[in-house]
Amino acid sequence: VTGVLDDCLCDIESIDDFNTFKIFPKIQKLQERDYFRYYKVNLKRPCPFWADDGHCSIKDCHVEPCPESKIPVGIKAGSSNKYSKAANNSKELEDCEQANKLGAVNSTLSNQSKEAFIDWARYDDSQDHFCELDDERSPDAQYVDLLLNPERYTGYKGPSAWRVWNSIYEENCFKPRSVYRPLNPLAPSRGGDDGESFYTWLEGLCLEKRVFYKLISGLHASINLHLCANYLLEETWGKPRWGPNVKEFTRRFDPAETKGEGPRRLKNLYFLYLIELRALSKVAPYFERAVVDLYTGNGHEDAESKALLLDIFRDTKSFHMHFDEKSMFAGDKKGAKSLKEEFRLHFKNISRIMDCVGCDKCRLWGKLQTQGLGTALKILFSEKEIQSLPENSPSKGFQLTRQEIVALVNAFGRLSTSIKELQNFKVLLQQTR
Repeated sequence: VTGVLDDCLCDIESIDDFNTFKIFPKIQKLQERDYFRYYKVNLKRPCPFWADDGHCSIKDCHVEPCPESKIPVGIKAGSSNKYSKAANNSKELEDCEQANKLGAVNSTLSNQSKEAFIDWARYDDSQDHFCELDDERSPDAQYVDLLLNPERYTGYKGPSAWRVWNSIYEENCFKPRSVYRPLNPLAPSRGGDDGESFYTWLEGLCLEKRVFYKLISGLHASINLHLCANYLLEETWGKPRWGPNVKEFTRRFDPAETKGEGPRRLKNLYFLYLIELRALSKVAPYFERAVVDLYTGNGHEDAESKALLLDIFRDTKSFHMHFDEKSMFAGDKKGAKSLKEEFRLHFKNISRIMDCVGCDKCRLWGKLQTQGLGTALKILFSEKEIQSLPENSPSKGFQLTRQEIVALVNAFGRLSTSIKELQNFKVLLQQTR
């Protein structure tokens, strides 16, 4: 895959170099820090669209929740100390440790801060989200250590997995039923059409709807790349060996094997990378304020995490070929507003479909990456609010929860890894020829 991407003025080689030398090493380090490795998720929510097939019984599908004792005290206590200047004195840590019931969380807050939190809650409940969020207070929501539950090929495949992606594409990509996505085994027989009518249809769409399809296709390509790169190659004496599977990669992406579809999917991966990169550069002012802490309760680590995050923001801003989202939703105000709302509702629906994934590990990473992309979209459509944030007081008008921050960074980390893995597969393919 080479050359310039459609719908933006950026070439693939520039992204490869930028990702390999600047972003990938830093984002890997950031994902290992406590603030970003613990993600709260409810893996027991029922599928809202069809009767569940039952969870897969493959042992690699299992997700190991994090024991209470391992979760950093500042994360466990919720967001109450996120903006506290004196967040690391021992009195406050004691308060955190006692914060078993919700009331105790507020014991260190001034009335002014309490009002700010109520404002945030109202704001978070507003029609702002592109994702269906898990209720973190649900007894079924558990913390998961992402480093101990890596995304990889678990053996979950076949009709159940296909139904999830089919539902996403067929019902949520603004698509008429008469136009079939190429190589979709669940679509009726297409006769002589090899999917080109799909691309003719796609070209005729407005930019926003084309972008929506590309984001979903890019996410699908990225997840498939992770599975090819971290594949169960063999299991001898109960010891599994994971690694890149060139045959599987070829099956999913080779032009000959996919009737030319594979390279298109990979281009959409690069497009998605650009969108999330743009969101990171846009949200930088939110985090640059001294009032924002990445609070875990360990002052030294928190300061280092924030410094590393700001360093990544500097890199994202230095990239010269960003996607220009100003061209989106730029028509007449009424039409633009209803299209944006349609965009949001379609994406929200996709986040609900992730509760239909039968494999817990796939569900965990599907939910996280969908929430990360939803957060990126929320950022791109909140530019004015971000630019007018107050420097030294909690945000009104734009707010990110810890969950959204963790999802945003890890989702972008996954895309960065996909592009790096793609370089590795290029080398492996040259060696096998």
